[in-house]
Order: sequence, then C-alpha cells, then structure tokens
Amino acid sequence: MKQKLGILLIALLLMVIAGCSDSPNPEPRIKEYMKNWQSMNFDKMYGMLSDSSKKSISKDDFVKKYSAIYGGINAQNLSIKPVIPKEEPEPDKNGNITYTYNVKMDTVAGPVNYKHKIKMKEQEKNDKKNWYMNWDYSQIFPGMDKGDKVRVQTNKAKRGEILDRNGNGLAVNGMAYQVGIVPQDLPENKDASKKELAKVLGIDKKTIDNALNASWVQPGFFVPVKTVAEDDPRLKKAEKIKGVSTQSIETRVYPYKEAASHLTGFVQPIKADELKKLQSQGYESTDVIGRRGLEKFYEKQLRGTNGGVIRIVDSAESEKRKVAEKEAVDGKSVTLNIDMYLQSDLYKQMKKDVGTASAINPKTGEVLALVNSPGFDPNDFVLGISSSKYQSLEKDPKQPMLNRFAYTYAPGSTFKPITASIGLETNKLDPNKEVQISGKKWQKKGWDKKFVTRVATVPSVNLEKALMYSDNIYFAQTALAIGKDDMVKGAEKFGFNEDIPFELDFENSSLTKDDINSEGMLADTGYGQGRVEMNILHLGLSYTPFINNGNLIAPKLEKEDKPEQKVWKKNVISPETASRIRSDLVKVVEDKRGTGYKPPLKNIALAGKTGTAELKSKIGEKGKENGYFVAFNQKDPSLLISMMIEGVQEKGGSHYVVPKVKNTFKSYMKEKPLR
Repeated sequence: MKQKLGILLIALLLMVIAGCSDSPNPEPRIKEYMKNWQSMNFDKMYGMLSDSSKKSISKDDFVKKYSAIYGGINAQNLSIKPVIPKEEPEPDKNGNITYTYNVKMDTVAGPVNYKHKIKMKEQEKNDKKNWYMNWDYSQIFPGMDKGDKVRVQTNKAKRGEILDRNGNGLAVNGMAYQVGIVPQDLPENKDASKKELAKVLGIDKKTIDNALNASWVQPGFFVPVKTVAEDDPRLKKAEKIKGVSTQSIETRVYPYKEAASHLTGFVQPIKADELKKLQSQGYESTDVIGRRGLEKFYEKQLRGTNGGVIRIVDSAESEKRKVAEKEAVDGKSVTLNIDMYLQSDLYKQMKKDVGTASAINPKTGEVLALVNSPGFDPNDFVLGISSSKYQSLEKDPKQPMLNRFAYTYAPGSTFKPITASIGLETNKLDPNKEVQISGKKWQKKGWDKKFVTRVATVPSVNLEKALMYSDNIYFAQTALAIGKDDMVKGAEKFGFNEDIPFELDFENSSLTKDDINSEGMLADTGYGQGRVEMNILHLGLSYTPFINNGNLIAPKLEKEDKPEQKVWKKNVISPETASRIRSDLVKVVEDKRGTGYKPPLKNIALAGKTGTAELKSKIGEKGKENGYFVAFNQKDPSLLISMMIEGVQEKGGSHYVVPKVKNTFKSYMKEKPLR
C-alpha cells in the first residue's frame, strides 16, 4: 500500500513540475510545420517563421517563391518528414534547437530526395511562448542562397508514330510552318500587307492585329499568325508578302488525311482542366494529347515520358548545383495490320459517297482497313482549325465527323447467310427443298397489313437460288420456321449482343428477344431488316465461319511477327454448314443470275452477298436505302471486304456498291505480290 502511495506522489509531483513549466514542446511544432509544407500550404508555413526570418522575406515573396518553384518543377507526391530524436535537442548558445528533416518529391527531372537541417527558436507572441522556424533560402533546396534562382529545362519525349503493316506512317512526327510577321519588317503601308496576308490565309485582319498587339511583342520579334502544313500552297504565297516570314516547327502529321481520319484521330494541346487531372502523370501545359481514334486509344504508349533538368543558378546565371536530371523516354510506335494501300483505295472508291467499309484477312483476323466516308483532315485540328471551318464540318449534311464504322446499321440481305446457317443448324431448313412462291408479295395467314416483298419472281427456290436471287420471302419464311428463341440464340453464336474482342470501341451488333416483338418482326429479321443491327467490322467477321470450317475469327489490329489465327467463337456452325453456305455464296457472284455478278472479274473468283436495307418510319412509304456488298476471294481467302453506302435508292441499290468492292479486289490482288 505504501509503495503504491509513493508512486502516486511521484506522478503528481511530475505533473506539477510540468504544469509549472511554460516552455512548449518543439516536437509538435516541427511536425505541424512539415505538415503544412507537405500540403504546400505556404501561407501557414510563413506564419510559423521567426521574426528574424520574416525580416529577410515578405509573406508575398515567400508564397510566390515556393509556388513558382514547385509549380515549375511540377512537384508531385511531396513528402516532408522530420527526424524526431529520442531526446529533445539541446538549445545552442543562441537558444536555437536543430532538427533534421527528409524531403522526397517527384519532379519533371525525376525523383528528388535530400536531407537537410532547420533551426527553431523559442519566441513569445501575445503572451504565449512557442517555437518558430529560422528560415533561409537553403530550405527550398540545400545550397541555395538569396539571389539564386531555380531553372527548369524540359526535354520533350518524341511521340511514338502509328504505322501500317508496310511501314507507311498514318500518324508521324513531321514539320509544319508558322506564318508570321516581324513588325519592323513591315512596309510603310502596313495595312496592305496585313490585308493581303489575311486573304491568303483565309483569316480576319483583326486576328493579325490582335497578335501584333500582344504585350510581349517587340519590333524585332517574330509574331506567329497561323500554322500551316508543310505542303500547304498558301505558304509560298505568304512568303512573297512584304514583312511576312515563316519558321518551321515540329508537329504531328497525318499524311493520308481524310482516308484514315476516323481511324487515326488526332492530337491537340492539352486543356487546363485536363492538365489538373493528368499533371500527376507527368503531363505539362505544352504537351499534346490524343483526342480521337488510335491517337486517343494508344495515348499511354505513344506519348512517352518527358525528361528534364533542375538547376540552381546564381544571379549571373552560372550553375551552382544540379538538383535533378532525367532523360526523356520517347513514346513507343505502333505498327498496325492496316494496309494503307487498301485503305486508300477503298476510300477512293467511296469518296463521293456516304458510307463505311472494313477489310480483314478472314483466315488470320488481321484488320486491313477501316474506312469512313466522308472524312476530315486531321491536320486541320492539329494546326488549329478555324471556327468557320469547324462549323462547316458540323453543319455538313454528310456528317464527315461521324465515325460510321463504329456504329451499327440494319445489314439487309447480307444477314441472310446467318439466317440460313441458323436454319441448317437447328434442322428447320432443308436446303434442297424447292419452296413454291408466287409473285412478288407474300403475306402469312392472319397478318393484317404486313407483307414481305421480293425482287425476282422465281416460282420455286431452294437455299442456293434464294441466296443467289436474294429472295426476301424465302428467308422470312425460314426465320418463322426457326422461331424467335432459336433465332436469337443462333445470332449470339455469331457474336451478337456482346463486345467484339477488339482494341477499339464499337457499338455491339444486336438482336434480342425484345427486338422481335411480333411475327412480322421475326420475318423481317430473317432477311436483315426489322431491328437486327450490325457494325461493318462484325459483318465481315460473321462470314469467317464459312471460310474456317465453322470458327468465328477474332479481329486483330496490331501487327504480329508471325500472325496466328485467334478464334473468337469455336464451332459456330458445323463444317458441313460452312461448306454449303460458302458454295452458295460463290453462286451469288460467279453465276450470271446472281445479284453480285456484274461486273464479272477475270482471274479473281469471289464469293459474297449483296444487301439493301430499307429505312422507313411507317408501312407503305418509300424509305432511304443503304447498299451492301460483302465479298471474299474464294480460292485465296486472304481478303474479305464489307462495304455499306447510304442513300443508294436512286443509284441501283446494292448494285451500286458491287463494282466498288470489285475494283478494290482488282487493285489489291494486282499489287499484293509487292507487299
């Protein structure tokens, strides 16, 4: 009992002694200061400086100094930790105590780590004692003195390039030219030169005046007005104007312009709101970022990592110390399976039309082309597209900014081989049975206003003839025999209602039970109308089971050293079904009665299917028509093309599309040995 009482008295005595002492503990104070520093709360840091330190620098200068330096070096992941000794440091003869602290941060020049010391002094303010920091310039970086500056040099990483399978550049690092004015070189009649330049560049004279009136402009300075492509014909005209000069700059260049615009996308300078989100990833205000297409998808791979150097220099700009240095790491280039000869040829065939096309190697799944028509020039967006030009693109009824190959459309009769496959696999279709059909219209008993129409009035058709003549009635009746449930299940085996295993985002091809809400809708589905929709790439892929013994091939965008077949879905159909459909598709193109026969090709034996999808809002009206043709070389199945062109109702329907696809086959097969 006495022992416990003694311990209690000692504890009370210690508390009394502590209570009598008015000297605060420095440890919480140094921790608070370091916490404010780590949070970059420079205002609060300044409030914790000693009186003598505040005499050496004002609060405004203190805050600006830290903000400018940390902003300039892009300080991220800042860690400031004091080293707390086991025993409280003893004051020196001036009453200062010293703490060691560790600093870690990521910067444009790589990681910065250092250990430094700071002195603290006890002061009384407002009748209360506390510890305050004896600050000097070495607290920013060790070795830094008053009058010194921190200099930052950024070494830009080169953006990786996007190349086709043959090494042709789709998106490359090239040169452009800034057209500008050196004010002191303008002739006496300045306005005449400015007006002439405005006319050549297609801009307002006011734009030139605003550039020349900027606060930084000096008589001998080059003042950029507009950036133009290296091959822009306006460049030579501008250089002939008095007072106008040009200078080259590095820029992103898209050599194939409209032909690959929706595939490549483009880069643009990073925006302020984006920079706030991405600064931690090393982005800087002078960087560009991928906006659309492959430039956006491969952004992380293409952009690389900037390097830099952080130096401390004296008032004479002589280097005193190198704080950090990091080499730039260039971005990695991407080599695609895309063949720009083929891509360009398809775009040439479609240039005057609105539509989309894809080309694949149906054996390997290599995606050889993804085309959208019309396109736009990505270089305009990199160099700075004018408001008027952008508005003209937005208001163009052909919608050149719409990426059609990423969206779905009713496939029309190109869906019939899928219907036939489902019918054969479910044993609901006898391919050899001659079905008697009278006239161009058919209506199932019990239907009210619903009719199915066809083009050819063949009195009886089997599967081969139905595909060859593209008989809507035959396939409507086949779909009704299959039934809604099996129709949807069969379509899903072909990849409907799910994502394509592909790098780029595509709208999913769709056919659901909810889509088929009536017998009439099921009948329409059988010949590719109703609510069945497919994107152009999936349409081409859906024909690969007919070539690969029933296996649906997965698409591949990036080139491989040894391309191997990757199967998306195995055994979609049996080899027997695949062989049957393939031989019938040969008839569609090679038989004179087939819808895909004209114009016949010499030395290239194609198989395929035509299609026309009619888009109308109500029964009985004449709607807009989209024309299709899907074809592959049956003897050398290394190329399969799917093409859709909008608004063919006055152009012969799908017969308008067939020659375009065949022309590309002719060109490609002629040039193929050169690859």
